[in-house]
Amino acid sequence: QVQLVESGGGVVQAGGSLRLSCAASGRGFSNFVMGWFRQAPGKEREGVSCDSSSTGTTNYADSVKGRFTMSRDNAKNTVYLQMNSLKPEDTAVYYCAAQYSYYCTGPSGYEYWGQGTQVTVSS
Repeated sequence: QVQLVESGGGVVQAGGSLRLSCAASGRGFSNFVMGWFRQAPGKEREGVSCDSSSTGTTNYADSVKGRFTMSRDNAKNTVYLQMNSLKPEDTAVYYCAAQYSYYCTGPSGYEYWGQGTQVTVSS
């Protein structure tokens, strides 16, 4: 069983930065594909970024490219999402997710989810 715990959300003004963390318990973290997703009120959950240690790739949604950076520390079983130049439209609950896989997928492919952390960007 894998448990994921996010932290680092909060309220920030437009143009500001936040760093989210997601700590994972359980074995085999380095083999997980890890993803960050977000869900705004009244909207579907959308992928933000995804990292696969197996393929050495990190992908980003077009809406966050150049502003968000995903990283992972396998020694600490933790992934991070550095969010810069935040915009009001980035306001959402952010979730991290994990799956035993080689490749990034949509939300339905992930087996494990954190509880989410709220990010609010004020204009």
